[in-house]
Amino acid sequence: MKKIVLALALVILCLSVNAQKMNNDNKKITVIEDRIAIKNLVDTFSVLADVKDVKTQLLLFTENAEVSSVTNGKPGGTLTGRKQIGEAFAGFLNLFDVVYHINGQQTVTLNGNKASGISYCQVVLIGTENNKKMKTTMGVIYHDDYVKENGHWLINKRQSNFTWTEKTEMKP
Repeated sequence: MKKIVLALALVILCLSVNAQKMNNDNKKITVIEDRIAIKNLVDTFSVLADVKDVKTQLLLFTENAEVSSVTNGKPGGTLTGRKQIGEAFAGFLNLFDVVYHINGQQTVTLNGNKASGISYCQVVLIGTENNKKMKTTMGVIYHDDYVKENGHWLINKRQSNFTWTEKTEMKP
């Protein structure tokens, strides 16, 4: 009888340890999935900017999102809500013939259904100024706050830090 009780206790212990390990593995998988989803969110934002699809781009933001900018250390304006963000984005992107984002390193801190992140991006804008084809290249650091709504990560707050800008005339 003692052997049966001891064997049963060992089986229960093994099952408990396996359940805890599976729970930890599931948590790790969720963290990895969330990090990949946030990276995809940031990259999708850039791709949609490149093709000037502001309507779809706005769906990457929460309804009452905030976007602010800092240029060379000086604060700019703040846009609030999808409508205001969309109008500003569309107006800006329409100034250029070509828009090209190259996303680089990213760090993300997860906290349940909220997260924060820093992403680096190089933006190239080509347009016409004073009848000259001009290329503007900028280094941008995005400081983002994300929220997970209905199973999808969205940008809730974005501060775009334009840290440097280089403008050159393009030769034909």
